[in-house]
Amino acid sequence: MLRSHVSLAALVLCAGTAAAQPVTKASPSAATSDSVEAAAVVTRFHRALEQGDSVAALALLAPDAAILESGAVETVADYRAHHLPADIEYARAVPGTRAPVRVQVRGDVAWTVGSSETKGEFRGRPVNSAGAELMVLTRMPHGWRISAIHWSSRRKTS
Repeated sequence: MLRSHVSLAALVLCAGTAAAQPVTKASPSAATSDSVEAAAVVTRFHRALEQGDSVAALALLAPDAAILESGAVETVADYRAHHLPADIEYARAVPGTRAPVRVQVRGDVAWTVGSSETKGEFRGRPVNSAGAELMVLTRMPHGWRISAIHWSSRRKTS
């Protein structure tokens, strides 16, 4: 539990530090291009899960990424060994609809906020849920990479 709080505190500190950095004025077209590129990385990540391509999904994560789901904070190695196979199985089994993501870019940091609805069956159990997602991306020499993911979901009653 302490590790989770320390990791989350570090993530918040890094995000706060990045937000406090002077923002370089970019042309509107550069900002739009950054937003489109960041959103495309998120789309490619989801597509990789849906296609069962763990190599492609992991390639979109920064080496020090933090994945927050199911009440835990995982490193990339933890995610690869634990939740990634189940996330792929779920994405392939349960059809979902994603709303367009909202993207904010501040220098070399971007974040996306999105929502989804999934309905179907997973491992013999009915699924009808609404989900929320926050991804933080960092610009690296080889393009935008996902530095943090937070997923939450709730059962829908209708």
